[in-house]
Amino acid sequence: MTGGMTDLDEVRSVRADGDSWSITESVGATALSVAAARAVETAAAQPLIRDEFASVLVASAGAAWARLASPDLEWISDDEHGRRAHRVTCDYQAVRTHFFDEYFRAAMASGIRQAVILAAGLDSRAYRLDWPAGTTVYEIDQPKVLEYKSRTLEAHHAVPKATRRAVAVDLRDDWPAALIAAGFHPTEPTAWLAEGLLPYLPSDAQDRLFENVTDLSALASQIAVEAFSLTAPTSERRRAARRARWARLRERLGLDINFETLGYNDSRRADAVQWLTEHGWQVHAVSNADEMARLGRPIPDDLVEETVTSTLLRARRVAAE
Repeated sequence: MTGGMTDLDEVRSVRADGDSWSITESVGATALSVAAARAVETAAAQPLIRDEFASVLVASAGAAWARLASPDLEWISDDEHGRRAHRVTCDYQAVRTHFFDEYFRAAMASGIRQAVILAAGLDSRAYRLDWPAGTTVYEIDQPKVLEYKSRTLEAHHAVPKATRRAVAVDLRDDWPAALIAAGFHPTEPTAWLAEGLLPYLPSDAQDRLFENVTDLSALASQIAVEAFSLTAPTSERRRAARRARWARLRERLGLDINFETLGYNDSRRADAVQWLTEHGWQVHAVSNADEMARLGRPIPDDLVEETVTSTLLRARRVAAE
């Protein structure tokens, strides 16, 4: 990557090797914020997705998080610009959730019967999607995050619609061994998902992740990835919008979390589309802006500069390396 600043240039990461977290701490809090957006969308008049578990998963973390999941966005009060910007953020989460829901449905329709959700967080797909009989869903994440989700959903009598196997391991550690120990079969086609994950891995860990996935993927396996763009120059407007977003969370909800400090700003990060294409995967990719427009949630012109830029991709393993 050359030329210009990135959106993260002015932000210093607080991450460290071997760091861990509970659901309300560090990267765990990102899972809560995403689930809150799914709860907002689920309560809409014509939702793109339905996640009936999102609200309880967020509310169980405390009153401030419950307010973030409130569909009326009353916590934003009379800040009309902030309300519109937050609505676009919820739209983005709804669109990416829809994209990956449809990916799993298509993968299962092709005959795949094992799925692996990397950094599963509060992903409730094992509970809310209609999986074919005989499907196993493996969820990999930090132990405290998986324990929180299991405990909360069990308390509300939620039952998975597939065989769900929680694999409590850090993705920076030897997760392939833990996955295989949990019953994963590398010789069978797999549907993988890396949603909201890559920015929270150093570039070398991202490479290892893709290498491990490829090594564990039989031909006809599939993967879906959310890849964020870190190459666009940062404008003062974007910086101001970012500061305003964190200020709203602090002042109106009491959540003192700056999500950008949790990622890794690394100019050596490989382009996901290019990496997968060069390693035996056939890739289909779409920009989040195009997918949002296609699904009737276009980004308003005056908010384009404030909205996340990402690529949503699906790929199929078509050749051995």
